[in-house]
Amino acid sequence: MTHELDDKTMPDLQQTQKPLSRRRALLAGGAALTGAAALATPAIAQGSPRTVRMATSWPGGLGGLADSAARVAEGITTGSDGRLNVELYPAGQLVPPLGVHDAAGAGEIEMYHSAEYYFQRKHRGMNFFTTVPLGLTSVEHAGWIKFGGGQALWDELNAGFGVKSLAVGGTGVQMGGWFNKPITSMEDFEGLTMRMPGLGGQVISRLGANAVVLPGGGIVEALFEGSIDATEWVGPYNDLQFGFQKLLSTYIYPGFHEPGTTAAVGMNLDFWNSLPDIDKALIETVTDAEMTNHTADYYGNNGLALVQLLAESGVKPTRLPDDVWNELARVSFEVTSGVADDDDMGRRIVESYDAYRALVGAAGPISQAEYLSRRGAENLFI
Repeated sequence: MTHELDDKTMPDLQQTQKPLSRRRALLAGGAALTGAAALATPAIAQGSPRTVRMATSWPGGLGGLADSAARVAEGITTGSDGRLNVELYPAGQLVPPLGVHDAAGAGEIEMYHSAEYYFQRKHRGMNFFTTVPLGLTSVEHAGWIKFGGGQALWDELNAGFGVKSLAVGGTGVQMGGWFNKPITSMEDFEGLTMRMPGLGGQVISRLGANAVVLPGGGIVEALFEGSIDATEWVGPYNDLQFGFQKLLSTYIYPGFHEPGTTAAVGMNLDFWNSLPDIDKALIETVTDAEMTNHTADYYGNNGLALVQLLAESGVKPTRLPDDVWNELARVSFEVTSGVADDDDMGRRIVESYDAYRALVGAAGPISQAEYLSRRGAENLFI
């Protein structure tokens, strides 16, 4: 049975701190955040700035995701000449890390940086705007959001919760995760307690595992306490930062659960509707730019981190056996297609997503997949 911690039951894993002064520096040359910071209003700003509080689901100092939030905040503040002064708060400093969607909808904050699948308790369709098992890759997902009808469905779903969201880039195909024992058969999932959010968590729950949702800042503590046996989190870039290789010995690939996880910037819908067109266009431009920056950050740094991880830790990633992969895939398609049975909104999201996956799936094998198979690459795992 899945045990998912929602926003109300999730313990606040980081101590709340007082917001820092607006005049404190946020970022220097892409450096990671270390606390709540505010972007100074440019001197050329006309009129009083409008404060925009952005809460994130990411620990301060986490490369990739926290850096992405900082770039978005800086881009909006600078691009608006200070009309919109974005104050950035890492996970837990303003609202709980998994409470940002509720806080934005209630108007407690104007903006957040997170992943929509954390909010699937509101509607399972939320997963499709982050990632689903055996779903679209990061680039394919961007295509569905921008040109395949995904944004319109996302707007319709989120409007019911008082939120407007925009995509800000993907993390690429994830590894299968870190485990305290090898995964050689389906029986190895029975009784396993694993940190895995979204529909992927529902898949392993059907296979006898106990899926737990934790924010990034709570994973290492849970591993030390022994309350989880396994975890997944993005990929080598962040795995190396968290030090999972020091806590768990089995590193599995490939991941079935998150083939292209998309982060999102969400906003209070009334706040969004109150903005003049020029500021809406600015925010859309900044988030579109971040689609490139965020995705490139993860694609590049995952590769570099994997080489370092293998060279320094002695961990030898192990490939999921074909029969295990095939069973995970079978259950994955059952779980994702089941969202269509939830309600009409779920049905329309699934139908749109599946149609786009079929479209790009028809072209991929004769272009990208064939090219990659023939390009050749060094086998790092030997």
